[in-house]
Amino acid sequence: MPNILEASIEIDASPERVWAVVSDLGRMPEFSPYTVRMIPLGAPRTGTWTVNLNFDKYYYPTTSRIVRFEPNRAFAFRMNESGTVWSYTLEPTESGTRLIERRDIPHGVRKPVRVMINAFLGGEQSFETNLVDGMNETLGKIKTAVEK
Repeated sequence: MPNILEASIEIDASPERVWAVVSDLGRMPEFSPYTVRMIPLGAPRTGTWTVNLNFDKYYYPTTSRIVRFEPNRAFAFRMNESGTVWSYTLEPTESGTRLIERRDIPHGVRKPVRVMINAFLGGEQSFETNLVDGMNETLGKIKTAVEK
């Protein structure tokens, strides 16, 4: 069963200014409360792999691959371990840009991932509530950085 989480924010800046911040993957730890490191293995573009270190009660490594990279519009990366797809979409508005962060699980949460979430991260419902809170925190920090 597909599972989608989403948050959005209005930013008083052009999509180009928002993109400059959002697409700088090395800055992700500055914004995301769960990302300790995000290291692209090459220039960010569709197909680029990343190696990541995350923290939510425990440190855990992940890898991802950029599956969409459209400058000033959108980018997305698929987490290899869980199959989740995280994306950022930029929509021009009259006063700037609407930035949408979304997490999709196209085929539902895999059983081994669900077992890990239940055993170490407080269960799916608590984990997803924390993720949405983290998405809103991430977007707020991006807004602050862009609007400086």
